[in-house]
Amino acid sequence: MLCDFHVHTDFSADSKTPIRDQIEAAIKLGMKEICITDHHDYGTSGMCHLDYTVDPVTYFAALKDLAEEYREKIQIRSGIELGLMIREKEYLNELVKTIPADFIIGSNHFIDGYDVFDKKFYYDNGYTVPGTDHQAYHRFFEASLERVKTFDCFDSLGHLDYVVRYGPEKNANYRPADYMDVIDEILKVLITKGKSLECNTAGFKYGLGHTHPYEEILKRYHELGGELLTVGSDGHRPHEVGGYFDQAREILLNCGFRYYTVYRERKPVFLEL
Repeated sequence: MLCDFHVHTDFSADSKTPIRDQIEAAIKLGMKEICITDHHDYGTSGMCHLDYTVDPVTYFAALKDLAEEYREKIQIRSGIELGLMIREKEYLNELVKTIPADFIIGSNHFIDGYDVFDKKFYYDNGYTVPGTDHQAYHRFFEASLERVKTFDCFDSLGHLDYVVRYGPEKNANYRPADYMDVIDEILKVLITKGKSLECNTAGFKYGLGHTHPYEEILKRYHELGGELLTVGSDGHRPHEVGGYFDQAREILLNCGFRYYTVYRERKPVFLEL
């Protein structure tokens, strides 16, 4: 079983699952490692009805205690999923100097003052007319490119085409080729900076029939020379941990990858698929 390096618990505002339950789920699947990566979207107060921040001291202390408790059964890595808000650049750069993280996901959940999950992002920007998803998605990729250029405080870019989960027509009209000029630049920046790309399997549970990002993007990353690749379920409940990992392995092998990446003390380690 591949190691799951994108897992949420009740430290995240959108999960009610105790950390221990996620760990036990991973053990039942035979995982050797799991990384807990709860949300910390600092600076987004007022953009949605949930508070996607954690108290880093309490959070990482809890992970440390559980890592010691379970050390004979599974290796628990301490992670966090940071929202890459450019206006919070100084805060985020200072934060990563102080937290004992093994692994940091950099994600884009909020664009232009809106939570991409919220339909207001689409309604207020006029993206709800049939066929206009393209504009919303292009804006998402443009913002993502600006952020990966700006930040070095993360290890892996989370769910690159996350926005297609929530658009009015979701992925009905989504074709990665329509955005590949921007996506190519994102991938090249990741490679140049030595950052990983995440293969996030949650697209399957959301009924999209694909990983985040799509296979075409994963293949293009490999063609460009990308080798650092993390795998995560984005699981918020125990039955979601390790979800669709068999499909992910097959997809990655078909894209030309032979290894994936885990992180220990912010350093990448290659494991065979």
